[in-house]
Amino acid sequence: MSLINYTNCPSCQSSNISKVLRAKDYTVSNQIFEIWHCNNCTLRFTQNIPDTVNIGSYYQSTAYVSHSDTQEGLINKLYHLIRNRTLQTKKQLIIAESGLQKGALLDVGAGTGAFSNTMQQAGWAVTGLEPDDTARKVAADKYQLQLQSPENLFKQNNKSFDVITMWHVLEHVHDLHQYIETFYKILQPNGILVIAVPNYTSYDAELYHQYWAAYDVPRHLYHFSPKSIELLMAAKGLTVNAFKPMWFDSFYVSMLSEQYKNGKGNLLKAVWNGFISNLKTIGNSKNCSSVIYVIKKQA
Repeated sequence: MSLINYTNCPSCQSSNISKVLRAKDYTVSNQIFEIWHCNNCTLRFTQNIPDTVNIGSYYQSTAYVSHSDTQEGLINKLYHLIRNRTLQTKKQLIIAESGLQKGALLDVGAGTGAFSNTMQQAGWAVTGLEPDDTARKVAADKYQLQLQSPENLFKQNNKSFDVITMWHVLEHVHDLHQYIETFYKILQPNGILVIAVPNYTSYDAELYHQYWAAYDVPRHLYHFSPKSIELLMAAKGLTVNAFKPMWFDSFYVSMLSEQYKNGKGNLLKAVWNGFISNLKTIGNSKNCSSVIYVIKKQA
């Protein structure tokens, strides 16, 4: 298998990088992967990752909810229950931040199509991209959505979208720089790029350390801090205008992390840890377990 070993930070290209921890793939392979830290831009990244040809096998699990839409097990049942609410919250955020009731939206990494469907039902013209065949089939069967393969991103016309969304997707993308440069080109001058990613500087990440479920190696190629996102976007002519919390992620991630750490879930302990993590977020969304970044082109 061809593996990617970084001698420089994949974001800022600094050589000032060092190993910070080892994490296990609890979903598919049970392999151990190293996570490295960039002392310049604060990005963390998974070292010796499978390349684009070989990464697919690490997604082949019925437990991978964003592809299979499974409701097996308590955690996945709770995920679906909460998702119905968060979809409406995301829709309202898009409308508020874009200033548009309707527009052209590109959903990158659409999964099984729940968010794309929500926005389409609200009257938006939605283009959805998704690499996984199983997820695309679920989207077609469940929502009658015809999601496209990710390669179509690079075929979009310049300045053709009012909104581009990536809900927990940027951490999966091998071609980090090409994606963001393309977003800049195809975004309208007044458009917004909305990116949600886990935040390794959150309380729950520090609490669970190598057991933190949002490290999700090797599927998560990068592990972002707010600072690393701001620096990455600034280098591409983009500015983070707002930081928004994802309140439910701390609970979901804590439940999985408890399972990874102790071999079984402790619901009460996970809920308490998620609550404390959110408490530390009040007044500063940059502390949240997952952060939504609202990004615009620099004036």
